[in-house]
Amino acid sequence: MSEGTSDATSSPKSDQDITVVHLMRHGEVHNPDGVLYGRRAGYHLSELGRQMADRVAEHLAARDITYVVASPLERAQETAMPVAKTHGLDLASDGRLIEAANVFEGKTFGVGDGALRKPANWKHLTNPFQPSWGEPYVEQVVRMMGALDAAKDAARGHEAVCVSHQLPIWIVRSFVEKRRLWHDPRRRQCTLASLTSFTYQGDQIVSVGYSEPARDLVPAHLLAGAKPVKGKSKAFGA
Repeated sequence: MSEGTSDATSSPKSDQDITVVHLMRHGEVHNPDGVLYGRRAGYHLSELGRQMADRVAEHLAARDITYVVASPLERAQETAMPVAKTHGLDLASDGRLIEAANVFEGKTFGVGDGALRKPANWKHLTNPFQPSWGEPYVEQVVRMMGALDAAKDAARGHEAVCVSHQLPIWIVRSFVEKRRLWHDPRRRQCTLASLTSFTYQGDQIVSVGYSEPARDLVPAHLLAGAKPVKGKSKAFGA
């Protein structure tokens, strides 16, 4: 695996190039203790998660993908590997795609039986707009936009797949679609192994699409409360 690099040769830069960057969320993780694993190492895909990764690789098999990159965390690398193999590509790694930092990492998170039960943790919940318990939303936007732009340049005129994590994916999509960054986590439209696809004309994002190739594999309780898929693409003025 390479660090943020690719053997693919980018096309000459043009304002008319159409490039698609698919931002993919990783598949289900083996997490029997139900902890907030965050950036911790050692959390791998479950058997169902591997099925999700294979499903998305099949879904993208006929696409013109020339670059595949993932967060350095195991679950993201394992999700990206089937896509890279299907297209005969090396898998790159980009630290900017990593999960958001969170002070509750490694703990269970709940009011009655988790981290919220301890008054010492309440100080981290004072500002949901930043948020006070983790990496600021603005910082997530900056690094994720950098990763998207790098993938766009690596696959210029073709398509790229970047495997990341739910919160950073939702935050950068919200930024691009000009929505507020603070939100109800239960309403994120970013299921396991979903694709949030950014279409560029030259260096400008002109539309954002969303699809769920592995939706039938996602446990029903994880879909409850999620935003329904109403429209697959949102276009922007050039």
